[in-house]
Amino acid sequence: MKAQSTQFKRFSVRHQSRKAASRVVLGLGLLAATTGLAHADRPGRGGTAQFEKNYLVFIINHHYSALRMTELAAGTDPMRDPQVVSPQEGTSPTPGFGATPAKASDDEIRSMARMGNREQREEIARAQQMLADWYGIRHQPQLSSDARRMIAMLESTPAGSQFNQVFLRSFSNHHLSALAPSLHCTVKSDINHDGLRRYCENIVIVQKNGINDMREMLCKQYSDCGFVPMTGDKRKDNEF
Repeated sequence: MKAQSTQFKRFSVRHQSRKAASRVVLGLGLLAATTGLAHADRPGRGGTAQFEKNYLVFIINHHYSALRMTELAAGTDPMRDPQVVSPQEGTSPTPGFGATPAKASDDEIRSMARMGNREQREEIARAQQMLADWYGIRHQPQLSSDARRMIAMLESTPAGSQFNQVFLRSFSNHHLSALAPSLHCTVKSDINHDGLRRYCENIVIVQKNGINDMREMLCKQYSDCGFVPMTGDKRKDNEF
């Protein structure tokens, strides 16, 4: 009996030690998780802070210019069509711009323009929130001089087949200008800002696929199979 009692005591001590160790490990895990979550809401550190501010302002403005470009393709509607999807439905007009008839004559281009318009509105809102949460900056979208020139070109292009082709080329170029900065974001943003990295990774995927979809349309519909998107972006490499 004495031997059994001693053995039970040893088991009890080991069991209690394991429980205590488990509590310590669990406590450290919760502390690490809590610390990580708290830190993820803080601004970037060192060079990552300036990079993130530059990038978020850039992508807000970049997406903002896409709104007007897609409005010109799909047209604008002050009232939404009651159908879930209508080939003739337009987009919501950008503040500061008047109602716009659809200039694209191809339903596939109109659909792509509507989808891009909706996606980029949401991406603008998300980038604005990150910029405000981490850096206290409330940035309102602005059109750059390059964006104004691109919009003016689309505004002056006759509706129909000619507009379809000019839009596919210019919107491909527009997408390309966001690729390099967004790719840089995946390795230059703060190591704890997982949300921003996922945001940038998604932009890379969406813009790349969008470019290739438009190149395919140019080839199949207009026999323009040698088109190569280009960007006239003059940003310095160290800005992103």
